[in-house]
Amino acid sequence: MDFRDSDTLVGPASEDLLPDTATMAVKIVVVGGFGVGKTTLVGSVSEIRPLTTEETMTQEGAGVDDLAGVERKTSTTVAMDFGRISISEELVLYVFGTPGQERFWFLWNGLFEGALGAVVLVDTRRLEVSFEVIGRLEDRGVPFVVAVNAFPESPAHPVDELRAALDLTPEVPIVTCDARRRESSRDVLLTLMRYLYDLAAPAG
Repeated sequence: MDFRDSDTLVGPASEDLLPDTATMAVKIVVVGGFGVGKTTLVGSVSEIRPLTTEETMTQEGAGVDDLAGVERKTSTTVAMDFGRISISEELVLYVFGTPGQERFWFLWNGLFEGALGAVVLVDTRRLEVSFEVIGRLEDRGVPFVVAVNAFPESPAHPVDELRAALDLTPEVPIVTCDARRRESSRDVLLTLMRYLYDLAAPAG
């Protein structure tokens, strides 16, 4: 292929370009078990076309990935999801979504580098897939909030019961969301930002 003709090169769409006024960026990560809605949340809240690494699931994953409760899922994130939100003219927020399958968790090291905090997305039909995710965040010392993705068929539980089931300390915020809705996903990120602000505020 001849790349000398610049007319054949396609760059990013104008709406995806980083604003000229942006001088600072912060980063948060969305984590959770397989099939809890991480890609959906990143896509719904991003102001640009989200970058996804969705691949079609094949028989190669049979017996490796636990599909209990998500039998209809046909694709999966194999590297990361990426979105962007302008907080102000100068400040942008980068949102990274992690793969859900444990076999891809080695990618966490790079995705968490420089991250301020995380959102743990959970599905009450399959709370057990969140246990190790939360444990890994606690081991890393990464501050996080828990967002319960309200699937139509998901059972609702009181916050106190969820906190006990997930073995969370009292200060960790728990919110309910619909990852398909931009406003709901935005509110989850605002909860994380407020929590991080409170942690950073001087005591007294």
